[in-house]
Amino acid sequence: MLELKNINKSYTTGTFTQHALKKISLKFRQNEFVAVLGPSGSGKTTLLNIIGGLDRYDTGDLIINKKSTKAFKDKDWDAYRNNCIGFIFQSYNLITHIDILSNVEMGMTLSGVSGKERRKKALEVLKKVGLKEHAHKKPNQLSGGQMQRVAIARALANDPDIILADEPTGALDSKTSIQIMELIKEIAKDKLVIMVTHNPDLANTYANRIIEMKDGETIHDSNPYQEEKNQEQDFQIRKTSMNFATALHLSLNNIRTKKGRTILTAFASSIGIIGIALILSLSNGFDKQIDIFERNTLSSMPIIISEQAMNLDEETIEEMQNQMTSSEEDYPKIDYIIPEKSIEETVLHQNDITQDFINYLENANPDYVSGISYYRYTGLNIMNKIKGTIRMVNNIQMGSIPKTLDETHASVVEEKYDILAGREAKEKEELLLIVDSKNHVTEDILEALGLDETQENISFDEILNSQLKLVLNENYYQKIGNFFTINPDLEKLYNDQNTITLKVVGIVRLKEEYPSYIQTSGLTYTEKLLDYVIEQNQNSQIVMEQKKASYNLLTGENFEDTEEGKMVKEQMLAYLGDNAVPYVIQLYPRDFNAKEELTKYLDAWNEGKSPEDQLVYTDQAEIVSSLSGNIMDAITIVLVAFSSISLIVSSIMIGIIMYISVLERTKEIGILRSLGARKRDIARVFNSETFLIGVSSGLIGILIARLLLFPVNNILFELTDLHDVAVMNPIHAIILVTISVILTLIGGWIPAKLASKKDPVEALRSE
Repeated sequence: MLELKNINKSYTTGTFTQHALKKISLKFRQNEFVAVLGPSGSGKTTLLNIIGGLDRYDTGDLIINKKSTKAFKDKDWDAYRNNCIGFIFQSYNLITHIDILSNVEMGMTLSGVSGKERRKKALEVLKKVGLKEHAHKKPNQLSGGQMQRVAIARALANDPDIILADEPTGALDSKTSIQIMELIKEIAKDKLVIMVTHNPDLANTYANRIIEMKDGETIHDSNPYQEEKNQEQDFQIRKTSMNFATALHLSLNNIRTKKGRTILTAFASSIGIIGIALILSLSNGFDKQIDIFERNTLSSMPIIISEQAMNLDEETIEEMQNQMTSSEEDYPKIDYIIPEKSIEETVLHQNDITQDFINYLENANPDYVSGISYYRYTGLNIMNKIKGTIRMVNNIQMGSIPKTLDETHASVVEEKYDILAGREAKEKEELLLIVDSKNHVTEDILEALGLDETQENISFDEILNSQLKLVLNENYYQKIGNFFTINPDLEKLYNDQNTITLKVVGIVRLKEEYPSYIQTSGLTYTEKLLDYVIEQNQNSQIVMEQKKASYNLLTGENFEDTEEGKMVKEQMLAYLGDNAVPYVIQLYPRDFNAKEELTKYLDAWNEGKSPEDQLVYTDQAEIVSSLSGNIMDAITIVLVAFSSISLIVSSIMIGIIMYISVLERTKEIGILRSLGARKRDIARVFNSETFLIGVSSGLIGILIARLLLFPVNNILFELTDLHDVAVMNPIHAIILVTISVILTLIGGWIPAKLASKKDPVEALRSE
C-alpha cells in the first residue's frame, strides 16, 4: 500500500549540504509493524516525516496504492495526513489548552465529522486506551504514560491507514514503555505501523519487520516486501476543512489560559472605542437637543416670501465663494476685459407675487400650515383720545395676526401662544396685545391705547377695555383744489359713524418652550381688518384721482415718466389702499415635518417655470438647522479623527501581541499541521483569536463608555441644566464594535499569515 522509490532528501545551511536520505526504496505491507533502527543522524525521523507528509522529498516518489504523490499540492498533503496518517510523537505533542477529548477529536474535526459522531468515536478510542474517565482533563493533569495513550488515541481516532510512531517510549519508564508497546502491537494487527526507535530490544520484541539505517541509507531489511496480487485498494482522500467555529473554540481555550493578558489587551485597544463612543454619544445627544430646539423654536420661524429674496442655492453660494477667494485663474496676463454679473445680481431675485400665487397658497393643506401673514404697503389711519386730546397714532408698530386657512384647525395663536387674558381676536374690529416673556409692552403702545404708561403696572382689565379708532380714506382725506390734505377736524373723525372702533380682546404671550430672543410685543390686528380697509379705500376719491394724476396728490411732487417714477406712484397707491397684493408673505408651518411638506408644495409652484419666473422663498429654520448641523458634524469629525489615532495604535499593538502568540503557539501550529490542518486553517485559528479580542475590545469600550455617560451627563446638567445630553445610539455601538473587529483583524492578519507559513517539522521541534 505504501512505496518509497529512490527518495532523496537533503538540507542546505549556507554552503553546507547535509544528505539526510539517499535513494531510499522501500515497500510496506497493509498490515505490519515496522521498526526503523539506526543511530542519531541516520535519517530515521526524516524518513518518517516524508512518509507522513510533514516534509517533502527532493527527488524520487512516494507512492500510495500505486498513486504517485509527485503532483501533490499542499492541500493534498494536508488531506493525506488527516485521513491516512496517525502520528505518535515522543513528546506527545498535545494541545495543552484544550481537554483530552478535544485533542482526540481534533483530527476528526478537520475531516468534517459531525460533532455527535466524533464525540462517540473519541470516547471509544479513549476507552480502548483506558482513559475514558479522564476525557475532560487537561493534558497537564495526566502522567507521561497517560499523555502518550492520549496521543495514540488521537492517532487512531480518524481511523488512518498508517500509524507513524517517533520514539513513542523515549520519555517513558520501562513499565509504561511495555504497556505502550503492547498497545501499538495490538494496533499493528490491522494497520501499517512504522516506528522509529533507538532501542533494538523493543524492535526485536514487538516488530515483525526491522529496517536498519545508516547515513541516510537502508543497510538491512529483515522482512522485505514481496509483491502480492490484489493488495492495492482504491485511494481516495477526503479534503480537510476547519470551520470557523472550531477555530473560535481553539482560540477561546487559548485565551482562557491567558485571561489577564487578554483582558489588558482588550482594554488597551478599547480606549479609542471609548473616546469615539463618548464623542458620538455627545454628538448624538446634542443633535437631539438641537432637534428638540428646532422643533420647539425654529418651527415658529415662518417661511418668508418677499418681493426681493436671496437666492442661496448651492450653485449661487459656490459662485459667491469663487468671487470672494483667490485661485490659480486670478491675475491673468490678458489685454481684454471679461464682463460678469455682480454678487447682488447673482444672489438677489425679484419675486413677482401675484393674486394667483396668493390663491395657490391659501389652497395649501391646512394640516401643514397653521397661518399666513400678509405684509402690505397699505397705511392704517389710527387715532385715539390720549389724556383728553384726540391724536393720530399712526407711528405705532402694528402687525397682523396670521390668517387661519381652515377654522377647524388650530390657529397660530392657539399653537404658539398662551392666552393670559381675554380671547383670541378673530373679527375685523378685534385687536390682540402680545407681551414678551416678562409681560413687558413698550410705553408708546400703552400710550396709544390711552393708558397711563407711567404706572408701575397695568391690570389686564384696563388693557381689555382699551380701544383705538381707524378712519377710512373717504373721511380721512379731503380735497382742496387739485390736492388732498388730512382732515383737521379730528373730533368729528373720532365720533363719525363710519370710523371703525378697534378693541383689545385678548392678551397673549409666546409659550415657554420658545426662546425669549424670538419673542416680540405689540398690537396685532386680523387680516379681515386689512382686507376690509383695502376694499373700502380702493373706491375712495383720493385713490381714484391718484390713479389719473401724474403727481403726488398729497405732496404735489411729480412722478417721473420712468420705471422708477412708475414704481413710486404704485407704492403711493398701495399705501392709500389700492393694491391688495402683499410685498412680504409669511407661512407658519404646524411643525418641522409639516414644514418639509410645505416646502414641497412651494417647489411644486416653480416646476416648469423659468428661473426668472420662479418664486424664491427663505426657509429660516432650514438655514439655522443646516448651520448648526454642519457645525456639529465638523466638530464631531475632528474629535473622531483625533480619537481614531488610538485605534490605529491599538491595531499595531494587536499585531505585536498576535505575533507573540504565534511564537508561543508554534508547537501547536506543528501539531495541527500534523493532523492535516491546512495553511488557511492555521491562519483562521489566529484570525479567530483576533476576532475574539476585537469583539471583546469593542464590547468593553461600549460598556465603559456607557458607564461614563452617567458622570458626563451629571456634569453637563450642572453646567447647562440640560438633562441626558449624551445619548448612545445603538447603531453607533454596533458600528464601533464592527470597526474594533475589523481593525484587530487587520492588525492580526500579518502574524496569522506568518503562522500559516511555518514549516510543520520545525514547528514540532520548537518548545
